[in-house]
Amino acid sequence: MLGSSRREFLRTLGIGAGAMPFVLNLPSLAFANQTKRKQRLLVMFSPNGTVPWNFWPDETGSDFKLKPIAQPLEPYKDQLLFLHGVNDKVRGDGDAHMRGMGCLLTGIELFPGNIQGGSDTPAGWSSGHSIDQEIKTYLQKDAATRTRFGSLEFGVMVPDRADTWTRMVYSGPNKPITPIDNPYQMFSKLYGRKKDNAVLASVLDDLNADLKKVAGAVSTEDRRLLDEHATFVREMEAELKADAKSAAIAHKVPVMEPGIKEENDNMPKISKMQIELIVNSFLADFTRVATYQITNSVGGAAMRWLGIDEGHHALSHEGDKNEKAQEKLTKINTWYCEQLAYLCKRLKETPEPGGQGSLLDNTTIVWTNELGQGNSHTLNNIPWLLVGGGLNFNMGRSLKYKGVPHNRLLLSLAHGFGHHIPAFGKKDYSDGGPLSDLA
Repeated sequence: MLGSSRREFLRTLGIGAGAMPFVLNLPSLAFANQTKRKQRLLVMFSPNGTVPWNFWPDETGSDFKLKPIAQPLEPYKDQLLFLHGVNDKVRGDGDAHMRGMGCLLTGIELFPGNIQGGSDTPAGWSSGHSIDQEIKTYLQKDAATRTRFGSLEFGVMVPDRADTWTRMVYSGPNKPITPIDNPYQMFSKLYGRKKDNAVLASVLDDLNADLKKVAGAVSTEDRRLLDEHATFVREMEAELKADAKSAAIAHKVPVMEPGIKEENDNMPKISKMQIELIVNSFLADFTRVATYQITNSVGGAAMRWLGIDEGHHALSHEGDKNEKAQEKLTKINTWYCEQLAYLCKRLKETPEPGGQGSLLDNTTIVWTNELGQGNSHTLNNIPWLLVGGGLNFNMGRSLKYKGVPHNRLLLSLAHGFGHHIPAFGKKDYSDGGPLSDLA
């Protein structure tokens, strides 16, 4: 990405292709990719609602205390933003779990379909695209913010089946995007190019040698064509060297522990592996938009490493007065928060390439859920907790709204990137525009 950004800059100066490889890597041109700080967005999902009295701060404003579930985030308190009273108002087909998941990032109804949820009307996929993909498309249009992947979708123990409960990211109507929940597969996607580059470098060496051999045995006109081919080869070699140099400066390729199977009891290890890949994908500027989906709506993980044998979804149906069940649900949601805290730690301790603080200073993480609370299946008071400084919001606060549509929050995320769209998802729920008190 670094090489291509400099190339765009040099072209504006009228530098031709022939001279490009010789000036592409001059140190004095390093500023060409650093004129504007990077902004990143990561949406993290955990399922089945929260335990409201153990999650939401009682206070509003900057003087608030963290409840038990959010305690792991104490070191990052000044970078937190609690948004109570943000509701998913989208109705229509599908049960609350389905609409909670399928409308979470799209803000629009599900299509009619044949996926049956409880006793509710069957439904299909979302009828719109998700906000992460809207922002991705916006960033990919500009050479200064364009990245290799545009967006990356990480997962942990997401079921193989494809249905409305398992997908929250959509590239368009009826177009769900499957998260990659196998860290080895994600590693291959991120770093497979290294092997490709090595093979290409070898091919270019052979090609360059062959061109030199042929040059003395052809006409002047053909030599001109060979010279053009040789110039192309030199450009490709310069690009490969630039890629290798920038990768070496930016970060080391993570070492993956081998042989970790996608099994329930391996969730803690898989989560940590995926978080390391998220951090490295941001550090290498592979993407500036990502999602991190831990299980799925109605996810039934049994967190035996916490001493809990029951599945999460079954526990979430227990009543408020079942103290033992609520204690277990608090432990489960605290574990999810610990994953977020570890991600924050890794981002905070990783310097932003070229200065400008840490990766966390330039990243906004949105932790959310498909329900406000599991036993009532409410779509009111969806847990929305933002962390980090990526979108220039005024952090370190607890805010309480009076049932504003979550479309306005999704709109706010786009505006935080400078993408001033007038509405997102169902237009009626964007009335009032972005949430004005976030900045």
